[in-house]
Amino acid sequence: MARCSSESADRSPVKPEYPPVFDLPKALARKRDPELIGHDQQHFSAIRSSIETSRTDTADRLNTIQKSSGRMGQEVMERDFEIHRLNGRLRSLRRYGIDLCLGRVVPSGSDEPVYIGRLGLLGNSGEQLLVDWRSPAAEPFFGATHANPMGLASRRRYRWTNGLITDYWDEVFDSTELETDAALDDQSAFIATLGADRSARMRDVLGTVQADQDAIIRADAHGALVVDGGPGTGKTVVALHRTAYLLYSDSRIGHNRGGVLFVGPHEPYLAYVSDVLPSLGEDGVHTCTLRDLVTEGTNAAEEADPVVVQLKSTLGMVDAIEAAVAFYEQPPTRTMIVETEWADLKLTPDDWIEAFGAADADTPHNEAREQIWDLLLTILAERYSGEESTHEIRQSLQRNKYLRRTLERSWTIIDAADLVADLWSVPAYLRRCAPWLSGEQVRALQRTDPTRWTLADLPLLDAARMRLGDPEYARRTQRRDAASALERTRMDRVVDELMAADDDEMMAAQLRQDGIRDALVDRAGFEDVPIDPLAGPFAHIVVDEAQELTDAQWQMVRRRSPSGSVTVVGDRAQSRRGFSESWLERLGRVGIDRIDIATLSVNYRTPLEVMAVAEPVIRAVLPDANVPVSIRSSGVPVEYGNSADLLSILERWMESNANGIGCVIGDPAFSGSERIRSLSPQLTKGLEFDLVVLVDPESFGSGIAGAVDRYVAMTRATGQLVVLT
Repeated sequence: MARCSSESADRSPVKPEYPPVFDLPKALARKRDPELIGHDQQHFSAIRSSIETSRTDTADRLNTIQKSSGRMGQEVMERDFEIHRLNGRLRSLRRYGIDLCLGRVVPSGSDEPVYIGRLGLLGNSGEQLLVDWRSPAAEPFFGATHANPMGLASRRRYRWTNGLITDYWDEVFDSTELETDAALDDQSAFIATLGADRSARMRDVLGTVQADQDAIIRADAHGALVVDGGPGTGKTVVALHRTAYLLYSDSRIGHNRGGVLFVGPHEPYLAYVSDVLPSLGEDGVHTCTLRDLVTEGTNAAEEADPVVVQLKSTLGMVDAIEAAVAFYEQPPTRTMIVETEWADLKLTPDDWIEAFGAADADTPHNEAREQIWDLLLTILAERYSGEESTHEIRQSLQRNKYLRRTLERSWTIIDAADLVADLWSVPAYLRRCAPWLSGEQVRALQRTDPTRWTLADLPLLDAARMRLGDPEYARRTQRRDAASALERTRMDRVVDELMAADDDEMMAAQLRQDGIRDALVDRAGFEDVPIDPLAGPFAHIVVDEAQELTDAQWQMVRRRSPSGSVTVVGDRAQSRRGFSESWLERLGRVGIDRIDIATLSVNYRTPLEVMAVAEPVIRAVLPDANVPVSIRSSGVPVEYGNSADLLSILERWMESNANGIGCVIGDPAFSGSERIRSLSPQLTKGLEFDLVVLVDPESFGSGIAGAVDRYVAMTRATGQLVVLT
């Protein structure tokens, strides 16, 4: 018969091979009973031994693979992926000890617990010591409820402190199997976590992920999944854990299949969540803000004119980039004569149109010109009927400067920044590319310094760069080809010398193979082609605080996810620009289809006392806002005061709270400290603090934007909220 987190009565606890894992305070003496923890202690000894062995084995395996070398492209890729996988596992094994274990479950009808870990772990004899939290076997640990126990008799969750268990909690799903209630407390594991002090990094909450969150984490990644939820519902928790889950479980998404791009709202958010994915065994995920997707984003300023912001955020303006590029793709309209050493060849306008149309649709403009040049040479070479070879004709045409200059004028290489800057400085060019704009709108978009970039420019710069590609592509390719040809000639001489010095016919035959000759070419000194790690494509993209993205910004996401596999995380009520339509309407308009929506409605973070004050703020401008229901009370009422009392309030809080962090929102003059940050309302999205002090919240602005800023700022508090005027 299964029991609630206890060992069978006839099983004597085995003396552990290692020091005790449990370090329970005197107040929890009842939980020290060997009948409750004896089996755990024995199991943790086996886990510790296995971890030590795994660290050594993984390090040895990694060292062996790093010393090996793949001979072909696929072998090199597989080797690099295995190195990445082993590095990640080794970091996890070194980051954690026995606290890899999150908890355990006892299936109904069994007395043998199944232990759930951050990683899967086998014992030294091959037995399963830990089941990876992302595996199907671990799903009941997160998903079981009293309404749906998923085949469990009980579940135990541990609290780890410095590598030791300082508390644990048991939940029983089958009361007929309960033999002791010493550790029984269905909600303490979760509630205790909610009330714990915050820090500058997001807390580890994997062990207390709730059933509604876990269902979303494990949802499949076909199409778009919208995770809609108000403050404190765990949207960010879901987004991060879903990222790790998909990399583990979906063969279409793993690191060697494109991986995952995680897009957050701002830099403080990325710093806050930076430890979460590595703690889940995933440190190869690219995390960024929308700014990071474009080179110019580093120094881009806010756009002051709301009219300009609106115009640049539309899909129409993104389409104007295509028209702007097309301006530089104009085939000649007259027949031209191209000279060679042996004959003059005719090139007609139809030939130019054919060549221009033959460029691959997915090839960027600047890189497509070499494809066009190659086809032009083919067309002309086929027209020659003399005795010279096709190779000789093409070589002659390659040297024809008139033909090359004509192509360069007709299909012009251009830099993305130059193209966009021309739109803001040449009115006639903008009118040509965006004919729907009024004269007043064209004038509004013009500016004295067109390269003084703003955030509103970034989606257009991104569209231009993706469409144009590398302006140095042709020159860089020519230099690499020349270097390769020179190196191959050198190696051909080496091969010839080897063959002359050895009369082994088999060796000579092998050396004559192109594959062998190519393998001998040393490419170490070749010029590297710059690679943008954020350009994609990615197998899956996660976007947090997605309600803030404009239509133009959504195109930045779509270009990097050709499969349309995205996780969209947000709250319509937290959109500063307003979000009157549905998610289906918004995403459908920007070209995202196959949309599923999952709603989170329980506020796990924000106390009842704070939500009672915050809810009227948002409902005043958005009566139908999705305001979640808080499940806990801090017992601390919202405090009101004068802004002159800010420092004394902070000092009082610091004296009475040895741990935890706070945030002053709305006072740029306050510089902050190690435990008290100073942020604008916009930079608090996705963050949480034990103490939040709002300074003059009415100064945050009016209308929807002002109300959203106040609502967001208030709901960052997990303990105490102070409002100063």
